[in-house]
Amino acid sequence: MPTRTARTAWNGGLEDGSGQVELSSSKVGTYDVSFPKRAADEAGGTTSPEELIAAAHSSCFAMQLSAVIAEAGGTPQSLEVTADVSLGPDPSGGFRLTGIALKVVGEVDGLDAAGFEKAAEAAKQTCPVSKALTGVTITLDASLG
Repeated sequence: MPTRTARTAWNGGLEDGSGQVELSSSKVGTYDVSFPKRAADEAGGTTSPEELIAAAHSSCFAMQLSAVIAEAGGTPQSLEVTADVSLGPDPSGGFRLTGIALKVVGEVDGLDAAGFEKAAEAAKQTCPVSKALTGVTITLDASLG
């Protein structure tokens, strides 16, 4: 299996510095990052590790759910997945991810609502990104659209 790479160039200190994260393997873009904007309610045109984790988690979960649905005898027509990744203070100092809320609305042939929810829960448990984030509470809201 391949290894994927991202690179960040950072200048300055935490509060006054900024950087750019480059998606090196895909070469699809370079994005600005800064801690003040990371910790603010508005991103102001920058991304953050949390947003990048949310992108990774939502896409990984969608792929895994499509596989689990097929294994359960269903056919996914569409899956709309969002991942909200929260940053907050760590009681031991600094910051930590305080939670991830996954939400999926699906159009699926061959599964009822209970079957879809079961498949979504299985995908949450078996998605590689979910497995990597076991130290963070991950919630799931799954429904058919």
